[in-house]
Amino acid sequence: MSIDLVWLRQDLRLADNPLFAGPLGEHLACAYVLDERWLKERRIGAARLGFLWQSLIELRGRLLARGSDLLVRLGDPSEEVAALAAELGARRVRVRWDPGWEETRAVERLAPRLAADCELECLEGGMLFTEDDLPRPVEALPPGFSGFRRRLETVTPQYAGSIPVTLPPWPPQASRGLPPLRWVDVRAAEWSASSLGGFRFTGGERAGLARLNDYLWGSGAVAHYAETRNGLVGADVSSRLSPWLALGCLSAAQVNDALDDWEAESGASDSSRWLRFELWWREYFHWAARQDGRRLYGGATPPDGGEDFAAWCRGETGLPFVDAGMRELAETGWLSNRARQNVASHLVHDLGVDWRLGAAWFERCLIDHDVASNWGNWGYIAGRGRHARAHRFDVLDQAERYDPRGDYVARWCPELADLPPGSARHRPWQHDPAVFLPPPSLAMSAHRDVAP
Repeated sequence: MSIDLVWLRQDLRLADNPLFAGPLGEHLACAYVLDERWLKERRIGAARLGFLWQSLIELRGRLLARGSDLLVRLGDPSEEVAALAAELGARRVRVRWDPGWEETRAVERLAPRLAADCELECLEGGMLFTEDDLPRPVEALPPGFSGFRRRLETVTPQYAGSIPVTLPPWPPQASRGLPPLRWVDVRAAEWSASSLGGFRFTGGERAGLARLNDYLWGSGAVAHYAETRNGLVGADVSSRLSPWLALGCLSAAQVNDALDDWEAESGASDSSRWLRFELWWREYFHWAARQDGRRLYGGATPPDGGEDFAAWCRGETGLPFVDAGMRELAETGWLSNRARQNVASHLVHDLGVDWRLGAAWFERCLIDHDVASNWGNWGYIAGRGRHARAHRFDVLDQAERYDPRGDYVARWCPELADLPPGSARHRPWQHDPAVFLPPPSLAMSAHRDVAP
């Protein structure tokens, strides 16, 4: 009896998943291992863990419908997968390559733990390109986004694969299922997103496909993406596909194919091109993370951020635009790209806090945390690693440009809601100095240059 073991990580879908393609054994076991360090070190917060659990539950249902099942364990991923392979007498373990250094090390640590007759098969998937598609070796790719894109713009992206109709049955007598979330983390089980976010994120492949279909064909909001992509309020100002892409409930190829179909019917536009541009940025950060390895995380342990960092996390810096963003993050697990750039710039360039602390906080809070995109974007803002130039934003100018009435800050900072729409909500210390004090960061950053 031949048994294959699929080790799932950031690929929680059936469609366009190479782990379920090709010849499989007579029996198939599918496992996900939640790294206990994420819980002990509080690297995964309630919102992110809840979205992950929804995705796992939904994936289990889809596997059951095709004759298979899912097993979820907690522990050290390499050790748990090795132990499971030994229990099953698996002939092969299949895993997808993931870009992070820790993810790569986990696969490397698994290899010597497997029995001599158990093959370890590491596959590529979920991206627009495979390593074979690249015009040069990974280590020789240009360090910057523009150069990367120029090298690959003539290469045809991968097309999405199909979904398996049936799968081999579960190995006899093998354990299966997943524990209730309340057994793993009570806070995650009890957490729910604030309705102020205006959009309900539900984990899983089905929900991701539904969102993609609605954004392109239901609401048709993709037609206006170029005009709305910097918006701060509203379900359709952006695609909001990132959480499903981050967990692999959707693949980049699926989104790219869907955009091709939409353009074939509606015609290419600035909006469809801008959305595809975001897929390219994601692709760039993933290959850059593979180049950088451990350097992605910025080296040694960062110093303590002190009260400035704590206030930033709480959304109590005194700068309304930043505080609104940080409160939205805490209460929904998500944040628009425009808000992310500004809260990150404020932490690094105005408060002088180490960028790695911000990246770690985002890792904990974001339901769409993706190691390559998150840490890569923070390095981009800070001007560290491969990024020679820091990117600093004048937060007040950005606030008044992208939230001219102050509706966004009033939504998340109710103490400002009664102030007149406009500048008063972004600079309340000027409107009512008896009640509002100017944030200390203004004095700290008054003479620094800002990015346009």
